[in-house]
Amino acid sequence: MQALNLPTYDLKIKELNNKYLIFDSFRKNWVALTPEEWVRQNFLMWLVNALKYPAGLIAVETSLIYNNMKKRADAVVYDTNGQSLVLIECKASHINITQKTFEQAASYNFRFQTRYLILTNGLEHYCCRIDLSQGTLSFLETIPAFNQL
Repeated sequence: MQALNLPTYDLKIKELNNKYLIFDSFRKNWVALTPEEWVRQNFLMWLVNALKYPAGLIAVETSLIYNNMKKRADAVVYDTNGQSLVLIECKASHINITQKTFEQAASYNFRFQTRYLILTNGLEHYCCRIDLSQGTLSFLETIPAFNQL
């Protein structure tokens, strides 16, 4: 898989029936190793190891209904009271983060009402703070540590 703009982690990968799988420690399951999954697993490991996000407060592929269609948020970080704090949208490293990506994440956030959006393709990372009462969004220069949320 492609090198990312993230530290290297010792992720468990295996081959089964000519397909590669990666162990998702958040879902406690082996999943297909796609380029997007590679980004997601590495990015989430970075959040846990570098920024001290508690792994137990991260939900991966959280289901939601949007415009009567079933969708899944790549990851949602919750606080210790079960309130959603951060919505994370991951793309494969060859996919550019565009306005459409932000719109996708923002549409999912109608359901979760998080105060932060993070978008990454493993090479570029964007973080926005959302003021839900004002309906405004401001870009942050860095992704905050968990204790700064």
